[in-house]
This record gives sequence, C-alpha cells and structure tokens, in this order.
Amino acid sequence: MKLTLQAYVRKGLFYKSVVEDGSDIIFIVDYNGNVLYQNHSVHTTLGYSHNSLVGKNFFDYVPPDVLSYFKKQFSISTRKTYNKGIEFQFKCKNKSYKYLEFNSVNLNKKEGIKGLILDCRDITQRKKDAEELLRAQKAKEQFLANISHEIRTPINGISGMAGLLSQNPSHEEQKTYLNAIKSAADNLKVIINDILDLASIESGKLQLEEIGFNLDDLLHSLIDSFHVQATEKKINLTYTLEKEANRIFIGDPVRLNQILINLISNALKFTHAGSIKINVQAQKQKTDFYKLRFDIADTGIGIPQDKLQTIFESFSQADASVTRKYGGTGLGLTIVKQLVELQGGSIFVSSKENVGSTFTFYLPYKAGKKAKPVARRQYQPKTKTPFKYHSILLVEDNDINRLYASSILKMWGCHFETAENGVVALEKIRNHSFDAILMDVQMPVMDGLETTKAIRQGDPKNRNILIIALTANATKQDYQKCLDVGMNDCITKPFTQQDLFTALNKHLGRKVIPKKENGSAVSTSHTLVDLSYLRRMSNNNQDFINEIIRTFLESMPENVTEINLNAAQGNWEHVAKLVHKIKPTITLMGIHTLKDKIVALEQEAKENPGSQVAITLTREVSTALNQVIDSLRKA
Repeated sequence: MKLTLQAYVRKGLFYKSVVEDGSDIIFIVDYNGNVLYQNHSVHTTLGYSHNSLVGKNFFDYVPPDVLSYFKKQFSISTRKTYNKGIEFQFKCKNKSYKYLEFNSVNLNKKEGIKGLILDCRDITQRKKDAEELLRAQKAKEQFLANISHEIRTPINGISGMAGLLSQNPSHEEQKTYLNAIKSAADNLKVIINDILDLASIESGKLQLEEIGFNLDDLLHSLIDSFHVQATEKKINLTYTLEKEANRIFIGDPVRLNQILINLISNALKFTHAGSIKINVQAQKQKTDFYKLRFDIADTGIGIPQDKLQTIFESFSQADASVTRKYGGTGLGLTIVKQLVELQGGSIFVSSKENVGSTFTFYLPYKAGKKAKPVARRQYQPKTKTPFKYHSILLVEDNDINRLYASSILKMWGCHFETAENGVVALEKIRNHSFDAILMDVQMPVMDGLETTKAIRQGDPKNRNILIIALTANATKQDYQKCLDVGMNDCITKPFTQQDLFTALNKHLGRKVIPKKENGSAVSTSHTLVDLSYLRRMSNNNQDFINEIIRTFLESMPENVTEINLNAAQGNWEHVAKLVHKIKPTITLMGIHTLKDKIVALEQEAKENPGSQVAITLTREVSTALNQVIDSLRKA
C-alpha cells in the first residue's frame, strides 16, 4: 500500500531525509562540548567517517586563536532556547580549516536535557567571496584616490601657470610657464587615455589592425622619443634587434607601440641609474609565421617577490606609496597584459629588489616581404602659409577649442570663419563658399552629425564640400558614425597642429598617385578600391601601400577559395570564421561596397547556415573580391 504524505509525516520518516541525509552538518553535543552524534554530511563536507567524532570534544577542532570567542558564543547558546548565525572555523580531516556557521537548538529548554543540536552550514565560499569583494573594493578606493591625485595635479599646474601668464611675466618666464602647461596637459592626456583604453579593452570594443610594419623603424622611433628623458636621468637606453626580427610583420603596430611605451615608461620611472635594454628575438614557428620575444630589462628599484603575482592587476601597483612617490594610475601594466593577450601573446616578469626587473612578452606575427619599407615621415608645411588660398569654416562650440583651431588656421594664412553650432554653420554655408569644414561633433542646438546630413542633402553646390570631424570620441564606432553621415575624415581631440595639417593636406594638398615598382601609375577602379585610408594611416608612404597591396593579392585568392569550398561543403561555421578574419582587410583596402555584405554574410552564416540568403551573399562577396583582385592585378 502506497504511503500518503500525511502518514509519512506522522510516522516521522522524514527524519532520515532531513537530518541523516540532508546537506546541513548536524552535531549533537553536551554543554561541555563532547560530541554525541554526527550526521552523514560531516563526512561529505569535513571528511570524518561515520561516528569518528563521537566521544571527541568539539572545542579541540576549533582554531586556538578563535576558541575564546567560540566558547563565549557556545556558552550563550546554552542559556538561550535558540541561537543563530554564529561563525567559526572547524578543522577538517585533511588538516585544513573550513568556515562554518551554526544555528543551535537548546534541548534543556524543552526536553530538560543539557545538550545542543548544532545545525551547521559550510560558508567557506561565502567568506572567500566577501574577502575578494572587500579586496576589490579597497583596490578601487585606492585607485580613485590615486586617480583623483593624478588628475588634480596637472589640472592644478595648468590653472596655476595660466594665472601666472596673466600677470605680465617676462619673455623667459612666459616660455617656462607655457612649457609647464604643455607638460601638465600631456600628463593629463596619458592618464585619461589609460582609463579609456582599459574601458575599451574590458568592454570588448577594442579592434586590432592587420597592417605591415618594420620593427627597426618602430624601435628607433621609440628610442628617439624617450631620448631626452633618459639623458636627463643619465640612463643608457638601447635596443638590439636580431637579424630575423628585422623584417616586415603583419599586425597592429599601434598596439605594439603602446605596449612598449608603457613598459619603457615604467622602466624609466623606477630606474635612477644604470641602463634600460630592449632586446627582440624572432622564433620561426612555421612558414611565414613567427613568435617574437621582447625583453625590456632595467637596473631599477625592482619588485618585491610577494608583489610579482599582482603587478598586472587593475588598480594596483607594487606598493600604494609608489603612486605618491612616482605617480601613475596603476593601470599601465594591466593594459599591457590585456593588449598582449588580446593579440594571442603572453607576458612574464622577473625581478630582484634593488637590482632590476625584466619584462618579457611574446607575440605571434605573420611575416610580410623581407624588403625593409621606407620609414614613415610626417608631412610638414613647406611654407608658413600652406593653405593661404583656401577658405575654411570652423564649427566648434567650445570657446577654447575654437580659439586654438582659429589660431592655427590664422598662422597658416587661411581665410576662415567660425560658427558655434550647426544652425549658424548652415547659415554661413548658404552665404559663402568654403573649401573645407572642420566640424565639431557634439554641439548644442544642432550637432555635427545632423549638420553634415543637412549639408549632404541640401544645396547641390555644397554636397561635395570637404567635411572633417573634430571629436573627443575616439572609438572606431564613433569614427564610423562620422563616415556614415557623409564626413570625409575625422580628427580626434586633443589634436596637434600636425594632426590638423595632415588631414587638410591629404584632401586639399597635391593628390599622391600610387605607383608600381617600375614607376608607372596604378589605376585602381574608384568603385572597387579606395586607398585613402591606407594613404592616411601611412602618411602616403608608397612603399608601404605597395606592400599591403602585394600581401592582399597573395592572401585573398586563397581566402575566397576557402570560403566557397566550405560553403559548398556546408561548413558554415568555418565560413563565418573566414569572413570575420577578412573583415579588417576589407576596411583597410577601402572596398566600401562590400562592408555591409561582409557583416551580413558573417551573421547569416552563424544564425541561418545554409539559407538561400547565405548562399547568395557568399556568391556576391566572392564575385566582388575576385573583381577587386583582377582590377589590382591588371593595374
């Protein structure tokens, strides 16, 4: 006969399920702490076999340093009917300790028996989580204190020096004050960039480029940029590059540069005498693939052994006092580690206090051609008035930014006018003719994006006017938004005279035509390929552009074949991976007609593999890429 729930309860059969086999640890002890009963969970959680603790004293398993507190709570429990939430530690069979929490039932109050039922729960993980949360909270509090100090210091310097400039200083004093303002502003920019970089990496929004670069050029430029700082501290800063590493690699030189700048800056900060040596080795993994090893060794103050494990954590430095003495956000090494790992590499540190530290990181790169590219050169105005015959409209709502840009344009001999928002800008465009518009993006009344849309959809004579965005939003998504509404280019604030000159010169200066090796012009179809991005990021380095085109022609046919082959075999997951892999190349080569289709194909291959849409998109993408390949080969 099947037992009813009522009968199950009435007969007390639930005892075994609740007490014997339950997840809670149950002890019955007398008022002296002697154990008279233990349930099965004692074995499961603490490791003690059936009844092995019966006859033992409970107090013997509580750590000596908390025994006094525990006995006090135990004594209180013998005087109360119930007691709850008492935390303590209990020695396990394997000699480790676990955090437990007991609720007690006093048998003397109801049964007249001098004993306690201790219902215990394992709270070890809860305690660890609480400790980790507290550690993280303290780290963030320390970070906020550091960052507050680091930001306020340069702001205070800028404000103070600006005040002194208004008090009619001498010419020499003016130079001193201005240098101090520039230095403080540069420091502030580094701090803010660190915070933004970390946020960008942790949110997964940081995208890596795949372009050709030469390590010798990159390192030479880096050493030059740190030369003054190293000379002032009388530190010998050098680099060595093994022969195999002195070649063109395909990767993201900007992010590699960022890693090295952080590590060299760190070494300079903590090295007061001696040297900083950078060594690069290349280990060939397979055809055209190398693992590069970078060593940055200094003779600085070193890092304590107990701090080596946390040196790469967010918001931490080896010692909080380090921040006060040397400055910094404590984010540099965190960013370095994440940038290295984001590129498929790894980083390690070895150090000895008062002897020095060596940071070693590995990064994988594909090799390009062996020919060493011509070092990139920045364009400089050949005359003091490079845009003398051009008319420019500056649209900027911030008074200081407007004054800054206006001063540069005036110095260059431009005819220019200003507008504080989009509405005023549209009015000026209706009444005047301009060669270019420098357009702030975020403005009151009417922002730069809306203003650009209005210009592109308005009077036909103004639809093709050059529009360059000026924006403090530095992400690729923001840059793409500017291009999507019809802007031609984008300059990120804070910008330098060089940034502004390069952008204007690229569009208003003499057009540079790509050339073949034999000197004849390459005539790529403007409807298929737009090399303006390559020219911009390489400062019109033609050798570099030719190298990228060669690499494209070598690798893309194989990619197209693989995409078609996998689509035919129904391996759509691999199709999605291949399409994702070539997306950056499509942007790099300026194949604008394919941008949307590439994104759509990747999504369709993932979400609706084998659909008619996926098949059609595969055919269209392959056809377009083959057309681009043929066009470049004929050129």
